Amino acid sequence: MDIIRRDNISYEEFIEEHYKPGIPIVLKNAAKVWKANGLFTPQWFKENYPDRITACQGKSYKMQEIMDLVETSTEKNPAPYPFIFNIPEQLPELIPLIQPLDLNYASPNWLKNKMFSIGKWGGATELFIGGPGGKFPYLHLDYYHLNAWITQLYGEKQFTVFPRGQEELLYPCPNDPWRSELNIFEPDFEKFPKYKDATPINFVVGPGETLFIPFGTWHTAYSLTPTISVAFDTLNSKNHKEFMKDVWTFKSRQSRAKAVAMYSYAWLATQSSKISESFEGRAF
Repeated sequence: MDIIRRDNISYEEFIEEHYKPGIPIVLKNAAKVWKANGLFTPQWFKENYPDRITACQGKSYKMQEIMDLVETSTEKNPAPYPFIFNIPEQLPELIPLIQPLDLNYASPNWLKNKMFSIGKWGGATELFIGGPGGKFPYLHLDYYHLNAWITQLYGEKQFTVFPRGQEELLYPCPNDPWRSELNIFEPDFEKFPKYKDATPINFVVGPGETLFIPFGTWHTAYSLTPTISVAFDTLNSKNHKEFMKDVWTFKSRQSRAKAVAMYSYAWLATQSSKISESFEGRAF
């Protein structure tokens, strides 16, 4: 099985053939609407934002240092991974370069509702930077059952996704069922024998390509070269029930009172978004 790639697909075709059934796809030229497409390079960031700082694995790094590290990274001696910048908070100057953020496909998106700006709901727009050999730390589902959109703007990254329904084969952590216990890059079949029956789909996403990962899809990533990508999440009527379940699960770990308050707030935010969606003309 291989990933589906399309260079010309209408919004309506995307919704019917991929979004509704939950099938990943690589959109080959959706990023053509972004000024960032073809602009973002390690050198460009070093010249324009050399002193911007972010943390990775408990240590702070400046952009200049990050780009030097990923450009000298190797498979045997990889740079720390991933370096992540919250774009609205740490690099707001990039926002005009990634408009329209929805790439004319990722809508409606309830996370644009200002009510979701209060609290941590997993809906950040982020810049990911990595070097050869950099692996995402674990196989996972996106928290809150959000849909993930990842646009590769520089370099190549290998992704692995698993068709829905293979949870039992992927050994979710008992205390964190959105993460897997196994390392798919070096699987221990004696400890995780059911993984032999899993059917991973491996593929490469290159510059200018956008990967859509439907909610509930297990996935991870591996940088083949120095890579720069932009990632964001979406929420709407298709995945809001699972979103609400996650809100309750996460907040109840803190306290029942916290769970009731945040669940109620999230319910109001989704209802407000649902009403707004009906006026957008792109409701499901």
